[in-house]
Amino acid sequence: MKLTDNNFNVVQEILEKTEAEISKMNPVNILIAGKTGVGKSTLINSVFRENLADTGIGKPVTRYLRKISKEGMPIVLYDTRGLELDPKIQKQVKQDIFKLVDDKADTKEALHAVYYCIQANSSRIEDTEIELIKDISSVLPVILVLTQSIGKPAEEFNSYLENLNLPVAAVQNVMAEPYEITDDYVIPAFGLKELIDKTLQLIPKDAHDAFMNAQQADIERKAKSARRWASRYVATTFGVGFAPIPFSDASVLVPMQVTLLAHITAIFGISLDKATIVSLIAAVGGTGSATMLGKSIVANAFKFIPGAGTIIGGIISGTTASIVTSALGLSYIEVLSIIATKEKEGSQIDLSLIEKLMKNKFRKNMTLNRKELKTKELEFENDDALNEAYSTYSEMEGDKATIPFGKKMIRTIKQFKNRKKK
Repeated sequence: MKLTDNNFNVVQEILEKTEAEISKMNPVNILIAGKTGVGKSTLINSVFRENLADTGIGKPVTRYLRKISKEGMPIVLYDTRGLELDPKIQKQVKQDIFKLVDDKADTKEALHAVYYCIQANSSRIEDTEIELIKDISSVLPVILVLTQSIGKPAEEFNSYLENLNLPVAAVQNVMAEPYEITDDYVIPAFGLKELIDKTLQLIPKDAHDAFMNAQQADIERKAKSARRWASRYVATTFGVGFAPIPFSDASVLVPMQVTLLAHITAIFGISLDKATIVSLIAAVGGTGSATMLGKSIVANAFKFIPGAGTIIGGIISGTTASIVTSALGLSYIEVLSIIATKEKEGSQIDLSLIEKLMKNKFRKNMTLNRKELKTKELEFENDDALNEAYSTYSEMEGDKATIPFGKKMIRTIKQFKNRKKK
């Protein structure tokens, strides 16, 4: 069916489909336990996007349990309070936790896992905490999160806890935020990606999409997840059964590409508004209408794909549609990775630069063949696709530094270690 400019607004459709994708996700529900002052809020804000501990709605469930949630984010956190108080209060907190687990069991609000936070450099855990951890572990998988893990004492405390053989799923050292030693030396955040990985091993698979949407600690994992989904979608949509169409009917591809972009946006879970979508669409089509966008995107295919033919009388085969849609999806993932990274850093996004970046990445990806598109890496640490996209954006901002942002932190650690040796 041929679409007209009036009955299909691409930007609005992407936003609506993204919202629909997120609403279909089974929310992930996590209990954050630990004494006051161990860094629970810092952990929450570092692992999950939008400073959830500060901006989410905190609703008291009981006197000692607080529910944290935010509209548009498919995650619910429950934060404990009062564990540092006297044994009677601790007993009440434990009763509240077990009641919550029972009340939510066999519902969409059932709890999936527990982060039990202990400050690593305290190097001590009380008997009452050990008993509480054992009790909670009997009904939910628990990850012991050792917060503010600085130096050898934190490593030794990890070993001590491991040797206790507690019935927990994992023990993870974490530095949720960079720690400044001096003006010249900063220990970067660490342990968050490992915490993400261990959490995904514990929670049900039907909650993975929700957790991926909500977490911000591992942008590469978002990108890889989006890439895997996009590859399957393109192969299915433009496979053997795809009927070739004339260039004049290129707009019929747009609804399929909108579905692709909306699902990718839902995986990333970043705050894209109309202005951002307009900039990204303008980079590849220059308009929000299906007819012009479809022709503009496919026109690029005829420029770069060997043997695709000319625009006049050109026929769009399944191969051509597959390549152009893969390039569009991959470029979109790379650009969203940069937006997500900047959002995580608390930096402002320059829409004009984002538009230029999208145009740049789309042009480059259009020159790749199907195999190259399929095998292109999406990692920040190996000087490949995402790192190149970040460097390109930084250069556009006027940043002359050529060292990838991930490696800057690695260099900082090495400098710190070398200084200690001296």
